[in-house]
Amino acid sequence: MKAKLIELKNICKAYDGEQVLSNVDLYINDHEFITLLGPSGCGKTTTLRIIGGFESPDEGDVCFDGQRINDIPAYKRNVNTVFQKYALFPHLNVYDNIAFGLKLAKVNKDEIRKRVSEMLELVNLRGFEKRNVNLLSGGQQQRVAIARALINQPQVLLLDEPLAALDLKLRKDMQVELKNIHAKTGITFIYVTHDQEEALSMSDTVVVMANGKIQQIGSPTDIYNEPVNAFVADFIGESNIIDGIMPEDYKVKFAKHTFDCLDKGFGKNEAVDVVIRPEDVDVVPVEKGMLCGKVTTVTFKGVHYEIIVDIDGFKWMIQTTDYVAPDAEIGVYIEPDAIHIMKKSEYSNMFGDYSTFSEEMEHLSDVTEDEEE
Repeated sequence: MKAKLIELKNICKAYDGEQVLSNVDLYINDHEFITLLGPSGCGKTTTLRIIGGFESPDEGDVCFDGQRINDIPAYKRNVNTVFQKYALFPHLNVYDNIAFGLKLAKVNKDEIRKRVSEMLELVNLRGFEKRNVNLLSGGQQQRVAIARALINQPQVLLLDEPLAALDLKLRKDMQVELKNIHAKTGITFIYVTHDQEEALSMSDTVVVMANGKIQQIGSPTDIYNEPVNAFVADFIGESNIIDGIMPEDYKVKFAKHTFDCLDKGFGKNEAVDVVIRPEDVDVVPVEKGMLCGKVTTVTFKGVHYEIIVDIDGFKWMIQTTDYVAPDAEIGVYIEPDAIHIMKKSEYSNMFGDYSTFSEEMEHLSDVTEDEEE
């Protein structure tokens, strides 16, 4: 069993009277790769900065290895940070950038040479020692920043949206690189991102945040397959979120029909949110469908088609490898294990219908997010 390394207890933080973090409780295990995931303004970077000592909480305790460290400054914590803007020294070459912390600590030259060599090997930059950092690509600069942060052998590496400035292919390459570096070093990684795919593909544990609160903590599989509320279901991948009623255990009623499900423990006729992932809906002939509807749009996505289907006025998203024509009448079939029941929350009725869904809308939300960051 992994040992608990960092613990946040009842952390609160406000800026100019606006609450940014509310009663955040979180523990992080030694050697863990944990990701704080959420939209812009959810409090994830503030949480990271409090762990690093760059911010102080208004209330609550930060503990490291069982010791309260609220009053210990950043430079005395066994933690290093890689920022979105790499903050490399432009007048120093790759070697001197990576060696900077060791020179500051008056480590002898042979030891510096040995450790810089190890770091260059680790981040796949062997042979780049004398290269001007201004002439490196974004991905190479990122690797230098990671090597510089790791050379002091911190117990924890904080990564604040470190791949956000890279293009898509480079970002995916660096995700694999970071996972490899984490596996080789065994250092605890605490990673901040608003990119769901990044969080799911890299992390041991994902912490989903919204409005200054933790919504759910779990493995990527748990978070995806068993979201606790409509916010998590919508933020992690695509979801059809429908109003339902639980007449009894293992039965749920929605879209005017009663379905078998695997959930229990709800009150009789309790109102619930029903989550069904687009890839879990089977398209069948109308006569074999549990529900029937009319296809309104079809988008080819390479591996699959993304179709929007109007079922009694609610727009469902379905992902299928079979082509379906626009305006076709189709049936849908849903297995019991594809139906996930969630309790109603403050996020109910905010997500889940794809009546306004389009590529343009999705792109607009990305632009807005980038501007806010």
